[in-house]
Amino acid sequence: MDLSPSPLARTFPELPSIDGVTLRVARAGYKDWNRADLTFAELAEGTAVAGVFTKSACASSEVEMGRVQVGQGSARALIVNAGNSNAFTGHRGREAVEQIVAQVAKALGCRDEQVFVSSTGVIGVPLPRDKAREGVAAVLQADPCGWETAARAIGTTDTFTKGAGASAMIGATRVELAGFIKGSGMIAPDMATMLGYIFTDAAIAPALLQEMLAKANAASFSCITVDGDTSTSDTVLAFATAKAGHATISSWDDPGADAFYAALLQVSRDLAQLVVRDGEGAQKFIEIAVTGAASDESARHVGLAIANSPLVKTAIAGGDANWGRVVMAVGKAGEPADRDRLSIGFGGTWAARDGQPLADYDERPVTEHLAGEEVRIDVDLGMGDGRATVWTCDLTHGYIAINADYRS
Repeated sequence: MDLSPSPLARTFPELPSIDGVTLRVARAGYKDWNRADLTFAELAEGTAVAGVFTKSACASSEVEMGRVQVGQGSARALIVNAGNSNAFTGHRGREAVEQIVAQVAKALGCRDEQVFVSSTGVIGVPLPRDKAREGVAAVLQADPCGWETAARAIGTTDTFTKGAGASAMIGATRVELAGFIKGSGMIAPDMATMLGYIFTDAAIAPALLQEMLAKANAASFSCITVDGDTSTSDTVLAFATAKAGHATISSWDDPGADAFYAALLQVSRDLAQLVVRDGEGAQKFIEIAVTGAASDESARHVGLAIANSPLVKTAIAGGDANWGRVVMAVGKAGEPADRDRLSIGFGGTWAARDGQPLADYDERPVTEHLAGEEVRIDVDLGMGDGRATVWTCDLTHGYIAINADYRS
């Protein structure tokens, strides 16, 4: 599929090199396209790893293995296949992953469990083992490449490459973070549908890195949705090479822990929002801020109910200031809500307060706001102190066109 860049696209940023990370790409030919579709990251000895994965009951072998692998806390390599998700492929899919792992581990002289594999693409087709073998052999011999090249190779229906970076001070030492991600459709919470990878030269103990990534995920990757569908392959991995040279951070109480987490959260949110900006057929980026909920988690559920509503998303696509659809979505969320306390606004203009439309409500500024590429919806439930922000995009004819032709 030849897709034009999303109107919400962002230019790939200049990202710092991360000591202990070497990137390469190659073409395995998992799909009939003339491009690299294999990304490889070689990681220095002593690299810590953490991961969050899809909650799908039909997860791929790559995900099933990764869930176990992160428990041992160390990584030497990452390999990502694009064009074939290798999901719902039974023992043949598992054997293909094991072959890739063994081939890379032998080349690097490391343990099998230190090699992480991800795959993305069509579901239900076993990963061709001959192409996998040849692709791995090619990528191991390829010249090192940059972040954007690595990001481009893992895309499927993505219309632009997505990357983000940040830095933090740990004592007198500056540490760097860089990450890239793929994702455009089949995007929903509970680890949203994507493959994302974050690298840092910081020294973070594996257990703490896992806690930090899980916490950052709850406020980023699990707060986005394009279409309400969760895939079989969702994965976000974080790798810390410990090459910056500072003392290892192993506790939230250690100096620099808060600064590093803030940088990790920033990168996670930036990457997550880029996925929404590339939502299949998206024309508008939508931020939904929910306040006054019974709890933060309740607020997130309400926000996602709004974000996943086809009626809300199509109204935004059409520039229709139909706030009644937001009322509908709040009511169906299954969270504590009271009609007579509910307030709804768009772009800083309140349309309804305390369960009823404002007497002096002027729809013109709302209509003007909805005509832009970035839309904000505010919802106050008047129930408590819970709050959350989620991100989504509008629903257009483009989404249907892309997914009707996905396998061609």
